[in-house]
Amino acid sequence: MKKRLYRIRDGKMVAGVCGGIAKYFDVNPKVIRILWAVFFAVYGSGLVAYILFSIFVPKEP
Repeated sequence: MKKRLYRIRDGKMVAGVCGGIAKYFDVNPKVIRILWAVFFAVYGSGLVAYILFSIFVPKEP
């Protein structure tokens, strides 16, 4: 079966984007959330990326 990136339905904080990325790479969702927050703090474009991911990445079936 091919790996696909989905937004998670269970255990999500906002839209399930970070949880879906964590599930795809098989890491703890807290690590992805911290990296996303650092990316947002440093570059400021993390919010735009999160919104785009929440629009274009489908929900888990």
